[in-house]
Amino acid sequence: MKKILVTGGCGFVGSNVILQLKKKFNDYQFHSLDNLSRKGSKLNYQRLKNEGIKNYCFDIASYKKILKLPKFSIIIDCCAEASVEVSRKDYDKVINTNFFGTYNLLKKSKKDKSKILFISSSRVYSIKNLENLVKNKNNISKKIPIKNIIDTNFDVFNPKSIYGFSKLASELLIQEFSYAFGIKYLINRCGVLSGPWQFGVEDQGFMSLWMRKHIMKNNLKYKGYGGYGHQVRDVLHIDDLCELLEIQIKKINKINNLIFNVGGGPKNAISLLQLTEFCQKITGNKIKIQSDVKTSIYDIPYYVSNNNKVTTVYKWYPKKNLLNILNDLYKWISINKKFFLKIKL
Repeated sequence: MKKILVTGGCGFVGSNVILQLKKKFNDYQFHSLDNLSRKGSKLNYQRLKNEGIKNYCFDIASYKKILKLPKFSIIIDCCAEASVEVSRKDYDKVINTNFFGTYNLLKKSKKDKSKILFISSSRVYSIKNLENLVKNKNNISKKIPIKNIIDTNFDVFNPKSIYGFSKLASELLIQEFSYAFGIKYLINRCGVLSGPWQFGVEDQGFMSLWMRKHIMKNNLKYKGYGGYGHQVRDVLHIDDLCELLEIQIKKINKINNLIFNVGGGPKNAISLLQLTEFCQKITGNKIKIQSDVKTSIYDIPYYVSNNNKVTTVYKWYPKKNLLNILNDLYKWISINKKFFLKIKL
């Protein structure tokens, strides 16, 4: 039986990808690679184990161990240290995991003639250029109009965070290996992803963080750009990403070596202030939200994906809207409060 390896398989994205695609592909055997270092990963490991999914528990930066893995027809690379703020402090970890991890997978792919689906990030785009889309970017006291959507031609050359650099560098290396050795690849630059099994912390998973804080009646804080909460992001439900990956796998022999922006798009764009209003209505709880005017050099005021390319190629578009996402989060968090207490978020 052909095999698919999902790196970061016990993370939010990776575990959902494995469990959802496993239902769609009877002719593939799914495997996970995850060192279980992230909060919540051991819970996801148990989910995979319950479905008979094997996890290889070691660091992706170890090429010697990757070399010993069986042959995989397809590698879905979801593994990443995904925090822009962590990349300012622990840049060794970010570069080793995000860049050298992908490098090791490429060497393995060259040896085995595997295809690669790479989960990249909207953070490959330059901070300064994204800021320039917004008036009064240092003090956003009014609602930001959603009139600019970002396509794959947007600037990537100016600073973007060390995390963003690591993802862009991985993209470029994938393209070089493809050119040199004929590896077939697809790169999906994802915006914000959300849905059940996203535990949510400050700079990763703000949708689930916001919903969890409202359910549990904990305080929150609007950070940066004057502390008004007008920063805008588009959000994609994890189920919609899994649907796209299913289509891409089925067509990868004919459609490959392309880069896509993959996000919720303008219809699924939301500010923190609007998110607060949604969470209040869904939970019936109103919590205290403070303001911190200081803006991190790695924060951005605005990002909305242009999905036109991926929609044209695959006839794919997001099926689940913001209310679907938030209601799914509300139900999942409400039922599984014990998980959050267990991992001490």
